[in-house]
Amino acid sequence: MNISNDLRARLVKPAFPRSANYDAAWQFESWMGPNVLWLAEWMSQAVPLRPGMRVLDIGCGKAVSSIFLAKEFGVAVWAADLWIKPSENWPRIEAAGVADRVFPIHAEAHALPFAHDYFDVIVSFDAYHYFGAADLYLGYVAKFLRPGGRLCFVSPGVKEEQPDGPPEVLRPYWEWEFCTFHSPAWWRRHWEKTGLVEVELADLLPDGWRHWLEWNEVCAEVGAGFDLTKESEMLRLDAGRTLGFTRVVATRRPSRK
Repeated sequence: MNISNDLRARLVKPAFPRSANYDAAWQFESWMGPNVLWLAEWMSQAVPLRPGMRVLDIGCGKAVSSIFLAKEFGVAVWAADLWIKPSENWPRIEAAGVADRVFPIHAEAHALPFAHDYFDVIVSFDAYHYFGAADLYLGYVAKFLRPGGRLCFVSPGVKEEQPDGPPEVLRPYWEWEFCTFHSPAWWRRHWEKTGLVEVELADLLPDGWRHWLEWNEVCAEVGAGFDLTKESEMLRLDAGRTLGFTRVVATRRPSRK
């Protein structure tokens, strides 16, 4: 893949200094949506990660986020995905030099093959909104965290809930699956009402829509991924008034006796 210096430079963001060190062609070849390195780095700025921690990455896709966390922080990551088979991710993990720290797993988010209280941190990038908005899911996934462990995700979201549907200007672009896009305030209420976790942080990525759009534009220029024209037009029209990326970080409370 021929990547110009200009395109490489556009992937260098002051907000994501660690991600800037990763090969541009590798990032494009691993495309599965918004730039997962940026999302994982933003998450890591709010969650203390230490060498030897056990991390579960749910919906890891091509294991890019898992590789990033292992390389940058020395954590051990179980890279779980339903669509991408472990045998497809394993060569990528080996080539990245983290075969001793990243373990590819084939798993569905509602059928995780792990021991309760096992992980120090559970993360998810551009995936949790598809399965985690169900009322009972938090109670399921939190079982795999040790008490005091952290659950965190970054996913597409909205600044405020849209009870009457999206703004008129966005209606031609709005897909029914976008009903999974929620605001930080919605997620805070959704998790806190269970009493299972203490929400430490629920916020929006500053200029998240700009990062999302620029990644789409660069991917389009190099021919990576699907046709993102419609999505990019939506982001330009919205200009951050509605859409962005939601980050939520919570700590599992001690189990009730």
